[in-house]
Amino acid sequence: MTSIGTGYDLSVSTYSPDGRVFQIEYANKAVDNSGTAIGLRVKDGVVLAVEKLVQSKLLVTGANHRIQSADLHIGIATAGLLADGKHLVNRARNEAQSWRDIYRQPIPGKAIADRLGQYVSAYTLYSSVRPFGSSTIVGTMSEKEGASLYMIEPSGVYWSSFTTDYQLKKGYRGCAVGKGKSVARTEIEKLDLESMTVREAINEITRIIHTCHDDAKDKDFELEVSWICAESKYKHQFVPKDLKTEAERLAKESSDDEMEG
Repeated sequence: MTSIGTGYDLSVSTYSPDGRVFQIEYANKAVDNSGTAIGLRVKDGVVLAVEKLVQSKLLVTGANHRIQSADLHIGIATAGLLADGKHLVNRARNEAQSWRDIYRQPIPGKAIADRLGQYVSAYTLYSSVRPFGSSTIVGTMSEKEGASLYMIEPSGVYWSSFTTDYQLKKGYRGCAVGKGKSVARTEIEKLDLESMTVREAINEITRIIHTCHDDAKDKDFELEVSWICAESKYKHQFVPKDLKTEAERLAKESSDDEMEG
């Protein structure tokens, strides 16, 4: 079968003869053309990082964040179309607020990932809409329930362990999306995440982002790094500037050593 849509890509509600939905594949391509986004779940928290490509030198530094908060304890990193990512963050905020209004407590990570995944999936079912050209990495943590990490794809798929033991409903240990996802996943697999601290994870995730970035081909980028841990009082926050600066210094030193070696 040809890899070109040949008429079967005109509507997201149409399957090709070999069972493919081309518009979802095109949405995944939009994600793959974006800067790399990474999430790590370590023993004492969650760390998110994004390689935010600078589209114009006229933009103010720090504009158009790729990492945002959906609730005090929920951080979301997006890769793909910026407007679609912002829409999904707003949807996550509405779901988190709705949960608080009904149950009078913060929404669990499994629940926010499930609701967001179903919402994204609904946009792959009707001919009057198109899939979201954005993948989202959702990190959550509370003192009671611990840390969890999920990734929601443009198809609405997200991974979780379906079990009665809440401690196993944690999703990923580490995940990556964007143009550098293959290199990032290879580097993540080398890490011992179960024994790593959030401070160590900040250094590692920064190094991986710099490893994925190709200075010769890619545009300049801004690094965004956030965490949720006891040190941040279980609130999603951008990491302190001194930690980020030190992590970037170590990453550049590591990159220079590899080039010399």
